[in-house]
Amino acid sequence: MRAAVLNSIPGHLDIEDIDVASPGPREVLVRVAAAGLCHSDLHFMEGKYPYMTPAVLGHESAGVVEAVGSQVTYVKPGDHVITCLSVYCGNCENCLTGRLSICSNSASTDRGRDEAPRLSRNGDPVFQYLKLSSFAEQMLIHEHGLVKIRDDMPLDRAALIGCGVTTGLGAVFNGAKVEPGSTVAVIGCGGIGLNAIQGARIAGAGRIIAIDMLDGKLELAKEFGATDVVNAGNGDPVQQVQELVKGGVHYSFEAIGLKVAAEQAFNMLRAGGTATVIGMIPVGQSVELPGVSFLSEKKIQGSAMGSNRFRVDMPRYIDMYLDGRLKLDELVSARITLDEVNDGFEAMKTGELARSVIVFD
Repeated sequence: MRAAVLNSIPGHLDIEDIDVASPGPREVLVRVAAAGLCHSDLHFMEGKYPYMTPAVLGHESAGVVEAVGSQVTYVKPGDHVITCLSVYCGNCENCLTGRLSICSNSASTDRGRDEAPRLSRNGDPVFQYLKLSSFAEQMLIHEHGLVKIRDDMPLDRAALIGCGVTTGLGAVFNGAKVEPGSTVAVIGCGGIGLNAIQGARIAGAGRIIAIDMLDGKLELAKEFGATDVVNAGNGDPVQQVQELVKGGVHYSFEAIGLKVAAEQAFNMLRAGGTATVIGMIPVGQSVELPGVSFLSEKKIQGSAMGSNRFRVDMPRYIDMYLDGRLKLDELVSARITLDEVNDGFEAMKTGELARSVIVFD
């Protein structure tokens, strides 16, 4: 099969022919229909986060089941599915207490060292990125890495739910638990930030402030539910937010992955407020906060893939889309081919796009 392989870090993706194994007892072979380009992939390509090479990247995808292993009963060939990097074991303490996104034993879903690798090239292993590797014509994954969905959901839009939508909405619904009538600020209006904004809208927030440095993205944020916009290039965003909402906001979300943005998210809170860091702050960087602020019961927390329970959450998001409450069409900035994947990441670096989606034949 054809796949986009990262052979060195930092580096670009090479389109190559690689081999995919047959499904093991609890594995599913998926024909990929669509795969979104996520900023997380770019972080690994640029070396901001370490990973093994060679690896097939991609983790935001949807497709159709082609074959299943002998012990798989959840899906069958022909089923439409969304994949998720929150592959869970189902047996550890976190899984058993409903925190599947931080499963502590997900390694148990990998193939053993004495087994043939799922992906290979000329007989040598190719690493599977985040247990998925969706920049390829096919994916071979553990059954706990996908969710079955309704057949009338367009797969190019369904792919977005595999990461960006679930991460942004989940940070609002599952992590912060935004309350109706509350005030919200979202720093960064890329794919994740736009979904946090529309999550706040769906949750019933009374005021939603979008913060970015690009006016085009701020205009797009209004379409997703922002009631106010702040251009961070026009001055201190904390001060601008506090001028809009006296005392600060109830909830803030950092959706870029920057140390300074995480600090700003905390500092723009009102007493008792909660800041949620969604973005991937580079390895080795620390966030500095004023200690006295904790006396006013301000809180800061992390978010892993929107604290999802993806087999429950994702079908609900599809229903929200199909009944008109959730915007997905507007997230797709470009549809590209696998051969154009590097061009897609170059376009991502400009900051102008919401999402590029690889569409397979």
